[in-house]
Amino acid sequence: MRSRKLVFVCLVALTTIGTVFPVCAKDQPSPSRETVLRDLDEIGRVASIMLDGDLCRRIVTERALKSLFTRDARDPWAASDNFDVNHEAYIAVKKSLIRLSRLVSYPCDVNLWTPIEGAPDKVMVLIRNANEWSQFWTWGQLTQDLPAEMSRVLKTGKREAVTRRPGMISVLAPVYDSLGDIAALVEVVAYEPAFRPPQVHAKVLGGAQMANNLTGELE
Repeated sequence: MRSRKLVFVCLVALTTIGTVFPVCAKDQPSPSRETVLRDLDEIGRVASIMLDGDLCRRIVTERALKSLFTRDARDPWAASDNFDVNHEAYIAVKKSLIRLSRLVSYPCDVNLWTPIEGAPDKVMVLIRNANEWSQFWTWGQLTQDLPAEMSRVLKTGKREAVTRRPGMISVLAPVYDSLGDIAALVEVVAYEPAFRPPQVHAKVLGGAQMANNLTGELE
């Protein structure tokens, strides 16, 4: 009698789980462009709520910040060589970004961008994730000119969708510190359905696998 009750309980549990969690991604129809845009906007909204701007500000070390705009005629790569991070803050934020990217069943990246104190017209990408997708990042650059879209988000706190590159959709969203000031922003990015993403350098070098190894405990 007890075994029959156990089987019944298991069947009820499985039925309940099936109603709570979506079916396997391969069984789902491809999302529309509007669905992807809505998904990315929602991830951006959640990121604004859950990410810690104070922690984001602690990622780059003071030494690295001082070296950002160093120009040494004898060593053009001085700033890159002197760039380092506080690992505890970096890893904590990166794990949060990876979790956010997994809120959808299709490939998605959530990148962290920060303004630079003392250089209001500049911005840097601090964390890029597995696919290395971005509407804005220039390969090999530590700092870049602040794009108009990012400037608007940093000033207004309003999320903004960007479609600069063919087939790519990004949503920019603010990240707040404990005082309610905007400390950084995220770029939530994915490709339109049926658009074949170009090959990127991280995948060639195994960067996606490295990211998965780093956060294996999230599985």
